[in-house]
Amino acid sequence: MSRINVMQPWLGEEEIAAVTEVLRSGWVAQGPRVAEFERRFAASQQADHAVATSSCTTALQLALVVAGVRPGDDVVVPSFSFIATANAAVYLGARPVFADVSAVTGNLTAETVREALTPRTTAVIVVDQGGVPVDLDGIREVCDPLGIVVIEDAACGAGSTYRGRPVGAGAEIAAWSFHPRKILTTGEGGMLTTSREDWAARARKLREHAMSVSAADRHASLVSPPESYDEVGFNFRMTDLQAAVGLVQLSRLPEVVARRRELAAVYAKAVAEIEGLRAVADPAWGTCNFQSFWIEVISTSSIQRGSAYGLDREGLLSALAEAGISARRGIMAAHRQPAYASSGVSLPVTEHLTDTTLILPLFHQISDSEQARVIDVLRGERR
Repeated sequence: MSRINVMQPWLGEEEIAAVTEVLRSGWVAQGPRVAEFERRFAASQQADHAVATSSCTTALQLALVVAGVRPGDDVVVPSFSFIATANAAVYLGARPVFADVSAVTGNLTAETVREALTPRTTAVIVVDQGGVPVDLDGIREVCDPLGIVVIEDAACGAGSTYRGRPVGAGAEIAAWSFHPRKILTTGEGGMLTTSREDWAARARKLREHAMSVSAADRHASLVSPPESYDEVGFNFRMTDLQAAVGLVQLSRLPEVVARRRELAAVYAKAVAEIEGLRAVADPAWGTCNFQSFWIEVISTSSIQRGSAYGLDREGLLSALAEAGISARRGIMAAHRQPAYASSGVSLPVTEHLTDTTLILPLFHQISDSEQARVIDVLRGERR
């Protein structure tokens, strides 16, 4: 019986050809492909400016820097997220303050953010978790009057929409991931988008050691102009090899999202017919790209009311594994990790979702028969 992976990037001959062309050009570091990828990504996401980076984590770090976050500041973040969301604040000497999330979407809300604000809060990082668009407007209504910058961690969000526009379009600043688990991948890599030209300009300098003259400009000149370094910067650059792959991937994004939504609809219909399971769904304010399709397992030990499923989350993961199906536990609770255990915070919704959710296989190339195998296990027909 063949294994079904939880995720599989969709890469092909076009990406191979694009990388080969870059190799033949002799310019493999940050250069013209990166600049083109930035322009096209900004256009696709309706952003004014885009700055390519080495990862979403480094994009988040740059976002915090240009937004003015300093050592000793507090940054409100969801615990229900990959640990990099909290880590980005720590890299700057700031303190991540964990907030709880919606039991339905897994995202921060205006209410949970308001409860977590402190006198030292200078920024809030909101996440489009698993591709579910966060309700950004409500959170900005809380934060904007207080001068608190809202940074959108759109790591999972490419292809999702919020109030009829791409996620991130309404954010002052957002960060994106192109990790292989994402539906648009460059292997590793990230992007910062912003509506502010001054933030974009500073981020461009900071990502390459804060040089006053970019590497592209230096290499384009026969006599390289002298450069200066007015502040301590970073090496957060993307390569043209990565950007070449990203350009091909970006051209496929609408097709990939449409396919994922078709697959998600099949899962959703099946899950709706199984007592004790609840599937992630589009919120009222937008549409998901279904970067992850997660379900909640309502077992007899669950705090949720309603009919119980025959297995708990761990039991269902085991049943899927026995059928050759690779699923994953739901999103981590970062505040439970040893690195952040000293926070001492209690987040009941986050903890419940972390303990009861799992991610089902969903990728562009999954076949109807493979998806049917997954559904059969959910129904108990292969146990």
